[in-house]
Amino acid sequence: MATIQFIRGIDESVIPNIKLTRSRDGSTGTATFRFSRPDIIKPEMQEKGEIKGMYLKDEEGELITKDVNAKFINGKPQGIECIYIIKNPSEWDRFMRFMERYANNNNLSFTKA
Repeated sequence: MATIQFIRGIDESVIPNIKLTRSRDGSTGTATFRFSRPDIIKPEMQEKGEIKGMYLKDEEGELITKDVNAKFINGKPQGIECIYIIKNPSEWDRFMRFMERYANNNNLSFTKA
């Protein structure tokens, strides 16, 4: 099962909007995850621990990014944006395998730009 976590052991139930970009030669890319009002920013989650990154977990292991930013409106957290950098073709393939599993688990579809 593929899940996203901000604190290890706590699955995020809010499904993000995910935007993928890829270099012309296909060797590198970025994935931008935007979560609107995720569970992790709810007041009751504060005692669970600090957000140290975004962890993409599946049966193959874990993909990690530390590029995690909260979005605030009028001083209140409203969302989280994370950027996962894909540095080579094998990382791209691994990321896409995770995304396929995550999409299947959450009934998501891919829309090409």
